Amino acid sequence: MLKKQTNSNRGEKIASKVQTLVAEILQRNFSDDDLIRGVSLVGAESRGGMQFVKLFFYAHENREETQKRLDEITKMVRFELAKKIDQKYVPEIRFVYDNTLERADRIEELLNNLETEKNEAI
Repeated sequence: MLKKQTNSNRGEKIASKVQTLVAEILQRNFSDDDLIRGVSLVGAESRGGMQFVKLFFYAHENREETQKRLDEITKMVRFELAKKIDQKYVPEIRFVYDNTLERADRIEELLNNLETEKNEAI
C-alpha cells in the first residue's frame, strides 16, 4: 500500500498567504489608524495543523499600544480574512511583536564595545 504524500510546506504556504492578505486588510481597512499604519508584518508561522497563524509585526513606535490595538482588531481582521481566503477553515491569528531589529542593534553595540575595549587595552 502506498503511503499518501503530504506537502510539508503547506503550513508555510498558508502562513505566507495569511500574512499577505492580512497586510492588505490592514492597509485597506485601517489606513486611518495611526498605530496600525505604522505596522509592518515581517513574518508568519503556522501551528496546529494550519488552524493557527502567528503574525510577526514590527512597529517603529508605541510597541505596547500597537500590540493592544492589534489585539482589539484581530476579530475584525479575521472576519475580513474569511472573505478572501480560499480554504474551508479560516485560521486563528495572533499578532506577536518581532524584536529582531532591536536584538541586532544590541549585538552590534556589544561588538562595538568589545572592539573599543580591545583598542584601549593595546
